[in-house]
Amino acid sequence: MLEVDEFEDEAAGTVFRDVLMLALIGFVAMVIMLLPHLSRKHDEAKDAQAPGNVVVELHWPDDLPVDVDLWVKAPGDVPVGFWNQGGRYFNLLRDDLGIEGDATGRNYEVSYSRGIPAGEYIVNVHMYGPVPKGVRVPARVVVSVRPKYGELRQLLETTIVLVRKNQEETAFRFQLDADGELVPGSVNTLRRRLVTVPGS
Repeated sequence: MLEVDEFEDEAAGTVFRDVLMLALIGFVAMVIMLLPHLSRKHDEAKDAQAPGNVVVELHWPDDLPVDVDLWVKAPGDVPVGFWNQGGRYFNLLRDDLGIEGDATGRNYEVSYSRGIPAGEYIVNVHMYGPVPKGVRVPARVVVSVRPKYGELRQLLETTIVLVRKNQEETAFRFQLDADGELVPGSVNTLRRRLVTVPGS
C-alpha cells in the first residue's frame, strides 16, 4: 500500500511541475509577442515629435497639380529652399512637386532648424511652375517653435494665394530672442526675395 501512495505522490508532483512549466512557458511566449508592440509605441511617440527648434510648414490643396516651394532664412544664414536644401541652421526636409511622383497624395513641405539663433527670420512661398488658368492656389504657412526642453508651440499662421508662375511672396518676417520667444512688434510681411528665378 505504501508503494502505491509514493507512486501517486510522485505522479502528482510531476503533474504539478508540468503545469507550472507550461504556465511559465505561456507567460514568456506572451511577453515575447508583446515586445514588438511596446517598442513600436515608443517609436511612434518619438516620430510624433517633429525634430528641430523652429519648424516652418507649407500646405496647399492636395488635388492641385502645382509645385509650390517653401523658402526660409535664419539670421545670418543663406536662404534654404529647393535649390539649397541645407544651411547652417535650416534644412528643407522634402521638395514636394505636387502630385508628380508623390506617394503620399499630400502637398506639403517643411523646414526644421537646429537651434534658435536670435534675430530676424524670413519665410517665403514661391510658385515654381505654371498655374492652370483661373486657378488660385491657397498656400497655408505655419511657424512653430520648440524652445530648449520645451514643447512645440505654434507662433504664426497665414494663407497666401498664388496665381501665377514664379510668384514669390513673403509670408512672415519676424524676430525671435535667444529663448525662442517672439519679439513683440517684430512680425511683418515686408517683401524680400529669397530666390531668383530666371525669367521672373
